[in-house]
Amino acid sequence: MNSSLLLSITTFAYLFCALAYFSGAIFRNRTALLMGTIVGWITFSVQTVALLLRWWESYQLGYGHAPLSNLYESLVFAAWAIMVVYLILEQRSKQRSLGLFPALFAFLAMAYASFSTSIDSRIQPLVPALKSNWLIAHVIACFIGYAAFAVACGVSVIYLCKRAGGTSSSTDSKGVLSRFPDLRQLDELNYQMIMFGFLWLSIGIITGAVWANSAWGTYWSWDPKETWSLITWIVYAAMLHARTMHGWRGKRVAWLSLAGFACVLFTYFGVNYLARGLHSYANM
Repeated sequence: MNSSLLLSITTFAYLFCALAYFSGAIFRNRTALLMGTIVGWITFSVQTVALLLRWWESYQLGYGHAPLSNLYESLVFAAWAIMVVYLILEQRSKQRSLGLFPALFAFLAMAYASFSTSIDSRIQPLVPALKSNWLIAHVIACFIGYAAFAVACGVSVIYLCKRAGGTSSSTDSKGVLSRFPDLRQLDELNYQMIMFGFLWLSIGIITGAVWANSAWGTYWSWDPKETWSLITWIVYAAMLHARTMHGWRGKRVAWLSLAGFACVLFTYFGVNYLARGLHSYANM
């Protein structure tokens, strides 16, 4: 058994996980929600083993690097990061119904990595600029931040749907959205995820700057991905400032969360395909 087989299994398992969460939330079925959690933990564990196995396989090929170096590996790690952030949130909040979007995002990331003809899934040697001890710290910090923003995006979508549906309280036992937390709790969970993601994105930008100075002799070069990382950071910083200093809550923060995640997606995908720079690896 190799890492490719385990990651293929992971792709379809995340789809099943998302469907279980969807069924449990929409049809108010506790058993389906529990199944989603169980499948989520099992799939996350299998993916963890697959990542470690791929790391070991790179040593067998004589490359010897963490599986974080190209678009395929970054998509796989993004799915892993989204699930680890969500599963910890679920353990703390005891709200299984929130798993729909994180599991869906994890599946989409894995499906794109597995089935896109433009992505090379082979283990490849590192380019010279990536041969640094900063690789693991920088990539992990950024992707944990992105994962938290993905979870916050899912919470924001649920908040806006529940608000539009007029089910402001979890005591509404008849509504389709009744399995989700009430608006106040959703708003607080959204804020917590954004705060957590902002911290990790900040660490990612700082470690990236130190790494850039080591590799290219400058802390900041206004590379397209660096620029859009800064734009993303500013969007979330403005959101946190508005909430802390001006008391923004609810719908405005939810919409800003969606806008921030759109910036994350453009930073990750758009820059790779629409602009060439030091961080571009769309064809790798």
